[in-house]
Amino acid sequence: MEDLCETSAVLMGSHGLTKGSLAFLNYPAQLMFKSTKVLPVMVMGAFIPGLRRKYPLHEYVSAILLVLGLVLFSLADAQTSPSFSVIGVIMVIGALVMDSFLGNLQEAIFNMNPETTQMEMLFCSTVVGLPLLIPPMVLTEEVFEAWSSCSEHLYVYGVLVFEAMATFIGQVSVLSLIAIFGAATTAMVTTARKAVTLLLSYMIFTKPLTQQHGTGLILIAMGITFKLLPVDVKPVSKRVSSASGSSSNGGHEIEEEENPMV
Repeated sequence: MEDLCETSAVLMGSHGLTKGSLAFLNYPAQLMFKSTKVLPVMVMGAFIPGLRRKYPLHEYVSAILLVLGLVLFSLADAQTSPSFSVIGVIMVIGALVMDSFLGNLQEAIFNMNPETTQMEMLFCSTVVGLPLLIPPMVLTEEVFEAWSSCSEHLYVYGVLVFEAMATFIGQVSVLSLIAIFGAATTAMVTTARKAVTLLLSYMIFTKPLTQQHGTGLILIAMGITFKLLPVDVKPVSKRVSSASGSSSNGGHEIEEEENPMV
């Protein structure tokens, strides 16, 4: 229960700081910061109890290439220079710190409690974390402004329902990735997804691609390629001793070679 409360608090803090930072940063600037999430997630994985993950060098190289590629792509996507505000930078850095804890805490819960499902994780963390968001919204009066705005524009309710459904599917998918592949791999997948989203926007809305876009795409492709490279694992030799074999073969032990699964 304690781990669930911590996860809920981190989840709500991450969402709140991420959305709130858009009041002080434009989207390209926020995307530049958020695209670096995979690096603090990998670093924090070495300190979370129950994980203590150590990643090989090629995974760090892959993450750095992926981050650099997306940063270059998002910078080229901005028609004007990204607007920076000290408050916005502090908020998005806080969101990055929260994100570095969030994925690793969720992975640790899945590892320590294998019977936990993705639906249970999503439901419990959202329900427990909801009271943490209500007081700030009431104190800043944002909830009242949102309510009056939705009353004036009723179509917003339909947009909110659609967004909630899409968010639900996305969150369940992310939790499934964390449970199966781990927090760092999931962060790399979500980072690559940002690049695909930006690329699709150029294809759909026929925006011009510049040389900087091409450089970013090459770095992203290199990062994904590094991640997909097979890791050389030496085969492990096992000696299996059998009581019946020792009597029939004069005490000789059978040596088996176990090939690693790829």
